[in-house]
Amino acid sequence: MTAKIIDGTKLAEQIKSRVQKEIKETGLKPKLSVILIGNDSASQIYVKKKHDACQETGIISDQHFFTEKAKETEITDLIETLNKDKTVSGILVQVPLPKHFNEQKIMNLISPEKDVDGFHPINQGKNVLGQDCFMPATPLGIMRILESINIDLQGKNIVLIGASNIVGKPLGLMLLNKNATITYCNKFTQNLKDFTVKADILIVAVGKPKLITKNMVKKNAVVIDVGINRLENGKVVGDVDFDKVKEITSFITPVPKGVGPMTVACLMENTLKAEKQRRGIN
Repeated sequence: MTAKIIDGTKLAEQIKSRVQKEIKETGLKPKLSVILIGNDSASQIYVKKKHDACQETGIISDQHFFTEKAKETEITDLIETLNKDKTVSGILVQVPLPKHFNEQKIMNLISPEKDVDGFHPINQGKNVLGQDCFMPATPLGIMRILESINIDLQGKNIVLIGASNIVGKPLGLMLLNKNATITYCNKFTQNLKDFTVKADILIVAVGKPKLITKNMVKKNAVVIDVGINRLENGKVVGDVDFDKVKEITSFITPVPKGVGPMTVACLMENTLKAEKQRRGIN
């Protein structure tokens, strides 16, 4: 048996197409303001992908670049200005930030109504309560992937490896709100295989190549690989030994072209949602 490989690029294009269609039909003018501080190469690539997706969907891309030597007050003043700007639908500060910045302080300054990255404590709190809010784009993308394969999450044993504030924690809550049974694992978990072999759905987001091997996965499980690792030869791989694990799973996401494209597409979805809410449109 070979797993069905989930084409994240195709799913992402469908989401972006729906966003583009709704923008054209409604005449809305969503604007995404992105703040990039420093010259981190990976962050620059991510910001470009977001800009390109905005161009593709019809969202106005508003970019603000700062050197690594920028003062925190420069950023906080800009965020306050963008919060008040009625033409701005969503605000995103690209992380990681330079070390002299208080990352959580910066995120907390973004208006919850414009927090399209879903990192503000109010949005995170609403997620805990199962209320409508902005979900972080990567967890939202994973939920869209699971929806695409028509899997009923109720009662499923789901193991999440990685409990970050960006992916693991919010995703676990989203799945819990769908009545799934959630097990969190992290770098301190002992006997990891004891947990992974019981998973109907295994989601891995730690950044360690080939952490998950074939003998750690339950037959016919769904495997979602969120990891992005660049090997010495330049090849990009996930956290799962893809070629071996796909032999026994029912569905699996590749790296690249799996979760990554969905993250950007769901950011576009969140930005349109923010603009609709700003205008009182359901």
